[in-house]
Amino acid sequence: MKYLTILRKTAYGYDVHVPALPGCHSQGDTSEEALENIQDAILTYLAMEEEELEGAQMREVEVAFA
Repeated sequence: MKYLTILRKTAYGYDVHVPALPGCHSQGDTSEEALENIQDAILTYLAMEEEELEGAQMREVEVAFA
């Protein structure tokens, strides 16, 4: 599965986050390192979500815009 990431250069290296996964972010000294690190962060995020959702019911809700 592919996820859109936002990569920014900072004074300390590179910061990267995944807009589709709130709170999923990482960093690295280089852009390559940051992108490697975000892969681990995504896998950890998804594992935690799976554990949290165990036994839960998921439902879709439609919202009409006026």
